[in-house]
Amino acid sequence: MGAPMKARALKAILVAGAALIVAAPAAAETVLITADRMLDVLTGRMVEKPAILVEDGRIRQIGSQLTLKIATDKRVDFPGLTLVPGFIDMHVHLSGDPRIPPMEAQLKTDAYWPILGAVQARRMLDTGFTTVRNVGSGDYADVAIKQVIEDGWLPGPRIVPAGYALGATGGHCDETFYPPSFARTSPGVADGPEALRHKVREVRKYGAEVIKVCATGGVFSRNTEPGQQQLREEELKAIADEAHMWGVKVAAHAHGTAGIKAAIRAGIDTIEHASLIDDEGIRLAKERGAYLSMDIYNTEYTQSEGAKNGVLEDNLRKDREIAEIQREGFRKANAAGVKMVFGSDAGVMPHDMAVNQFAVMARYGMSPLQALRAATSTAAEALGREKDVGAIAVGRYADMVAVAGDPLADVQPLLHAKAVVKGGELVTDRR
Repeated sequence: MGAPMKARALKAILVAGAALIVAAPAAAETVLITADRMLDVLTGRMVEKPAILVEDGRIRQIGSQLTLKIATDKRVDFPGLTLVPGFIDMHVHLSGDPRIPPMEAQLKTDAYWPILGAVQARRMLDTGFTTVRNVGSGDYADVAIKQVIEDGWLPGPRIVPAGYALGATGGHCDETFYPPSFARTSPGVADGPEALRHKVREVRKYGAEVIKVCATGGVFSRNTEPGQQQLREEELKAIADEAHMWGVKVAAHAHGTAGIKAAIRAGIDTIEHASLIDDEGIRLAKERGAYLSMDIYNTEYTQSEGAKNGVLEDNLRKDREIAEIQREGFRKANAAGVKMVFGSDAGVMPHDMAVNQFAVMARYGMSPLQALRAATSTAAEALGREKDVGAIAVGRYADMVAVAGDPLADVQPLLHAKAVVKGGELVTDRR
């Protein structure tokens, strides 16, 4: 055999060998997780002495420690603790922090914010949030943070990113703190149904997995009031129809009564804040199956620390005016049977404080199980990801929080995670 033929033969052997290596399935890691108890949020039943078999990050079997005897690669035990599903926060802004004064924020380079967001993501994971929905960020920072976490470079929750929030010229999601000479307009701004359809396609193209739209004015913008409707119903419907055609859900920032109802009628999936919702809005939400994501905790931080952090008095005024109205609306909507999800608006207050909202939800009428479902199974349904997250169940990711005490008797254990598991891996341990 001549040299050229030998070279070709050797090349063929190497290619074939490489193909065999690629084709050979990697052995999936198996983990056995045990605890004193486990809460099945789907049934509301507490399971004693559970044994949870995890394979390649997903739950493959749930049984009893007395009967499930399987050899695994490793074992994680939580003696004396109760397992609940990993929490889901449906309304966060990772790439920001209220403790950075507005003028100081202008001095930060653009790349500062996604790096800060990765730090905040880890802080949320440490308090039990294994999934978060980031509803709006500049420069697609939330997409970048998601990619870094998924590639294994940094620990953090599963992220459902929105990229730029869509909104009207001069509205809450526009750049409203600059003079005309700056000519600053948010890349998410558009006017009219067709222009907004295009924006849906654009942000989805660059990684958005949920569309965020500002239907009304807001608290932390300038020259807008929370009650103002800022997009017409036909514009909201165009956004919802376009997103749904692409298989993407829509979240509408909507404080005002008219904007809330227009967003629900337009077919938008989740209503954020819903601060001034009235009886008709509650009825519409229940009839149409819309989810309410009401951030009823953060006002406590804003009112106590906002002025010190540089929040303008006009913004503090708006927050004061709607805070208690929103909380009573939360109570009425929950009592009426509207589907409620946990949304904290973390970023308005420090991200590691988001978990405190469980206590306020309980104060305004939710049972501990209702509050936990809002942050687990119901939130997973609202995301359209109930096959992946939201319950400790076969087939779903092994995302869990270990707590002390009885989370069905009191929400306080949920505020103090002892350990956090994401995809079967112990990522936080405070025992």
